[in-house]
Amino acid sequence: MMEETTTRGEADLARVAAAIGEPGRARILNALGDGRALAASVLAGEAGVAPSTASNHLARLVDAGLIVVEVSGRHRYYRLAGPMVAEALEALSLLARPEPVRSLRASTRAASLRRARACYDHLAGRLGVEVMAALLARGHLAGGDGIHDPARARLDHYSSSGHDFTYTVTESGERFFSDFGTDLSRRPTIRYCVDWTEQRHHLAGGLGAQLLTRFLDLDWVRRMPVGRALLVTETGLAGLGRTFGVEAPALGPWDARSRGA
Repeated sequence: MMEETTTRGEADLARVAAAIGEPGRARILNALGDGRALAASVLAGEAGVAPSTASNHLARLVDAGLIVVEVSGRHRYYRLAGPMVAEALEALSLLARPEPVRSLRASTRAASLRRARACYDHLAGRLGVEVMAALLARGHLAGGDGIHDPARARLDHYSSSGHDFTYTVTESGERFFSDFGTDLSRRPTIRYCVDWTEQRHHLAGGLGAQLLTRFLDLDWVRRMPVGRALLVTETGLAGLGRTFGVEAPALGPWDARSRGA
């Protein structure tokens, strides 16, 4: 009896693109970009559609393998299927033209995303690249300069996991991260991404995820109810300046509303 063999064809990009390529579904994916699981009702509001329409959108995204559903009692929650989906969405954000900013709310949201956001489970935006630059300048990380130069890049592209550099934690970094409350005993992975808004490196991998968790625990940053933007608190501004030498001007235009308390 002959064994059946399965030959894999080319990636079905059209099917995935069709799932993403509807405004409501795109807004749902953006709302899930920080790795959290959200209820269908929340996602319906973020997409600006009726619950029944949101249910159809969510089923389509699950079928395409872009999101997964988690059942808790009688409630259903949805999250991205994994970090690769988040990376793909970041890359598409680089290719896509920005939506017209027609309101103060949209302008504030765009500025907030650039200032500080979660890239799935780690820091991104100006905050992410400034923290990365501080770790390199202070000798806590070694292996690269934190800058993405398209003319010299061999493997790296905007808005993707990086491969050109191998970053390592130095001896001073081990002391710093230990004092800061991050756990290096389990040897967390050290990766980086090329930030799509800043075109510089931000820290990813297990160590990057631990840093974001620590920032949240210290109330230096807070998650917004929906979406990837992070709110940097007054406590965070003080802590970033004291611990990393990152000052508010480095993070871009600031106003009382964006600071929070």
